[in-house]
Amino acid sequence: MSRPVQRRQPGLQYGLVLLASQVMNFGYDSIPPATLAAIVAQSVLYMGLIRVPWNAEDVCISASKVFKHKDWRSFILSNFEHGSDMHLYYNMVSFLLKGSFLENMYGTTNFAFLIGVISMGCSAMYVTIGYILTQITEDYAYYTSCAIGFSAVLFALKVIVVSEEQDRPHDVGGFRVPSKFAVWAELFLIHLLVPNSSFIGHLGGILVGCLYCYTFVGEIIDGKISKLTGQPIVHEEMFYRRRTFRIF
Repeated sequence: MSRPVQRRQPGLQYGLVLLASQVMNFGYDSIPPATLAAIVAQSVLYMGLIRVPWNAEDVCISASKVFKHKDWRSFILSNFEHGSDMHLYYNMVSFLLKGSFLENMYGTTNFAFLIGVISMGCSAMYVTIGYILTQITEDYAYYTSCAIGFSAVLFALKVIVVSEEQDRPHDVGGFRVPSKFAVWAELFLIHLLVPNSSFIGHLGGILVGCLYCYTFVGEIIDGKISKLTGQPIVHEEMFYRRRTFRIF
């Protein structure tokens, strides 16, 4: 997630060209359908080819907008808008890799529902953290800070991917980091390199991913999704072991 810095600009921009190139290099026919649909939908939304009654900054999410003004539109839509073409590019390339891995494992319908649940969870976590920090620090900026973007969802997916993979080092900023620390290292690295990014949003995404992977909340989500789709969500053995021990 990031703070909205400009209006969505119609037409083709450099970040969109880069994204199209990455998709072609990956092979669009190799991208699972839900992942591809999400990438195309967010790209088309950013380009302004979908006529919607809002601008990106209209649906940025903050604790104030949700708790005080009951702005549920922002609660739902903020994760899918982007502030710039490069913001969209980096998020969608990251999603291309994570989505392809998890969708092939979980199944398209299950994965699509999971993305919806995680998105709502990230919004809830963002406003909750903002409210709590306001109460602790008495800094109203946490209550009104507004953000958009898919990166909170990506951080949640990062936690899930790491939990599904066998323990192995991950490359973060050119350094080899143990898998259990990789997502935290990435959180602080992005915060240092991209000052406009939303630290609270990214942290909220990690916490949502941890709730799904390491607590009974994930078991409930899996059960509800499987009941809706009629297909079980199959995890790797390592994932089940971690969830059993409830380890953060």
